[in-house]
Amino acid sequence: MRIQPRKQILEIWRALVGSCYDDGAWQWGGIRGANSISDSEQLLCLLYPATEIVGFTLDRPDDMSDDVKGVLSPLGGPKAIGLKVLEVMEDYLDRNTDVATGEPLFDAGSYLQSTEPDRPPTDDQQKIEVVDGYSMSVTLCIAGLGFLRVFENWIRAERRGEIGRVTAATEKLSARLTAAMTGLVRSFVVNAVAPTSDEGKAMLRMFNQQDLPERAVVEEFATSLERVRTRLRTDVKLGKAPGAALDDEGMLFECGWSWGIVSGADNVEFIAAANATGDGVAEARPYLYFTVIALDGINDVLSQRTRELDLFNDDQYRLAEALRIRWDLTQRYWATVARFGSGRWPLEDIPWRTSDGEESDYFSLIVSAVLIQELVSRTASDDDLTRAVDIFDELARRGRILRRATSADPAVELHDPGVRMVLRGSEEVDNGPRLAWAVSDFAAVLLKRSLQAARLSGNITARDQLMELAKAIMDHLDRRMIQEGPATGLWDDPGAVFGTDATEPVTAPSWYMTERIVECLVAADRTYREAPLRSPAMVTRAVELLNEAEHLLNQGMLNVSIEDKSPNRIELDDVEDKLERARKLVNVQPGTAFTLASAALVALNRLAFATQDATRSS
Repeated sequence: MRIQPRKQILEIWRALVGSCYDDGAWQWGGIRGANSISDSEQLLCLLYPATEIVGFTLDRPDDMSDDVKGVLSPLGGPKAIGLKVLEVMEDYLDRNTDVATGEPLFDAGSYLQSTEPDRPPTDDQQKIEVVDGYSMSVTLCIAGLGFLRVFENWIRAERRGEIGRVTAATEKLSARLTAAMTGLVRSFVVNAVAPTSDEGKAMLRMFNQQDLPERAVVEEFATSLERVRTRLRTDVKLGKAPGAALDDEGMLFECGWSWGIVSGADNVEFIAAANATGDGVAEARPYLYFTVIALDGINDVLSQRTRELDLFNDDQYRLAEALRIRWDLTQRYWATVARFGSGRWPLEDIPWRTSDGEESDYFSLIVSAVLIQELVSRTASDDDLTRAVDIFDELARRGRILRRATSADPAVELHDPGVRMVLRGSEEVDNGPRLAWAVSDFAAVLLKRSLQAARLSGNITARDQLMELAKAIMDHLDRRMIQEGPATGLWDDPGAVFGTDATEPVTAPSWYMTERIVECLVAADRTYREAPLRSPAMVTRAVELLNEAEHLLNQGMLNVSIEDKSPNRIELDDVEDKLERARKLVNVQPGTAFTLASAALVALNRLAFATQDATRSS
C-alpha cells in the first residue's frame, strides 16, 4: 500500500479519540494495563505528530486545518481542542507524580515480566525505572513543552484566566524532563573486557569476518576506535559508571545504555531529582535495545526545533551536553563495529551476536538502526546505503514480512511474543525474581529505519528499493491493525498475520506498538518533504530538450506581430510559460522539466505543421 502520512495519522487520531475519550474524560491503559511508559506512549500518539508536523498543529487554534478539526471534533471545537490537550497533559502529570514527594515516576509496571513462572514481580519491582521510561518521557516532555510554549500565546490573548494552568504544567513537565535526562545520563555504561574472556571471544567472533589472527583484530579494533576510546576516558564524566578499564589498548570495549541506572553510577550532584543520587541496580553492560531507545530520545533533545524554542534551563543544558557526548560516541562506536574490517561487514553476518553470547535477527536490526542514525548525522556513501538496503531486505525476509510464515516458524517470535531480554540486576530489588523485558516492534523498527535510509539516500535505485520495502512493511502492519471493538484502527493484532491460539479477538490497543507506528508515519512525512532525487542523465536530457524547444520558440516568435492576438500567438505564449517553468525546475526536478519541455516541443511542432499546411493551401 502507499504510505500516506497525513491520511494515516488522521485515521489513527480518529481511532485514538474513539478509544480513549469517553463521556468527557480521557481513559488510560491498554492491553497490558497502565504504567508511566504506556501513558507516555498513549499521549505521544496525539502529541508527537502535533508538534513535529506543521499541518497537524493543535497549539494555534486559529490555524488548525479543517481535517484535523474534523477527526478531533469529539473533543470540541478548535479552541476546546487545545484546552483538552492541556487537560490530558495535566492528568498525565498527576498520574505519574508521587503524591507524597512530588517526584516524577517512571515505573515500568506491567511491562516487566518475571523469568520465574511461579514468582511474579513484587510491588517494589513493578516500580523499577527503565531506560524506555526515561527516553519516552524525554520525547513527551519536549513535545509537551513545545506545545505549551506556543499555546501560551493564544491563552494570554484569549483565556488569560487559564494562564496559571499553563505555568503549572510547564513547571511539572520541566521537572520531569530533568529527571528523565538524569536517568539517561546515569544509565550509560562502558563495558571493557579482555579478548580472552568469554565476552571478548564473542565480540571477536562477530568482528573477525576475514578469519584473521586474533592479535590483528584486536590491533585493528584499537586503531579504528582510538578516538572513541580517548573521548570516553576524557569527556564522559557526569554520572559515570565504574569498571571501564580503557587505558589498556589491548582491552576490547563496548558502550551504550544498560536497561536502567547502572549499579555504581556516580551521583549527579547539581540535580535535586531523586534518581540523581543513590545506587542503581542495572548490569554494567550495554543492551542494544535500550541503547537505540536512548538514542531516539536524545535525538529530540538535540533537534533543531528544541533549540529554536529554547526549552531548557541551565541544568538541562548541562545534562543535554552530557547526553550529546554519549550520543555521539555511541553512534560512532556501533557504526564502526557494524562495518568493521575491509571485507564483509559484521552486520551482514546475520544474526548479530552480543557480548553475552545471545544472538537474534532483532539485534541485527537494532545495530542497523544505530548505523542509519549515525549516517543521518553524517555524510553517507552510496556503498553504505546500498549495503544497508540488502541488510534490510534480508531482515524483512527472515522476519517473515516478505515471506510467508511456516507452521511453528521460530521467526514469528520476533513479532509475538517478541524478543525477551533478561534484566540482570533486577533481582536485587526486594529479593524478587529476575525480570525480563519483551520487545515486539521488529516490523515497526524496520519500517522507520527504511524510511530514514530512503531520506538519506542519494542513489535513485537504492531509494526506490527502500521505499518499495517500506510499502511492503506497511502492508504487513496494516494487516495487524485491530479490526474489532473500541480500539479498531489501532495496533496490534499479530495473530491476524501469523495465526493465533487466542479464543478472543484483540480489542484493546498496544500503545507500545501504536506509538511506534506513529513515529514511522512522522518519519515518512519527513522523507516525503525532501526534494526528489535527480538523475544526472535526466538533467542532461532535459537541458537538451529545453535548448531545442527554446530555439524553436524564438524562431516562431520572429514571424509573429507583437499586436497579434490569434490562437497561435496565445499558444506560443503558453509554450513560453512552460519553458520558463521547466528552466526553473531543471536542476531540482529534471523529470518534470523534461515533461514540460516535451509538451512544449509537441505544441511547437503542431504550430509549425499548421503553418506549413496553411502555406500549401494558399
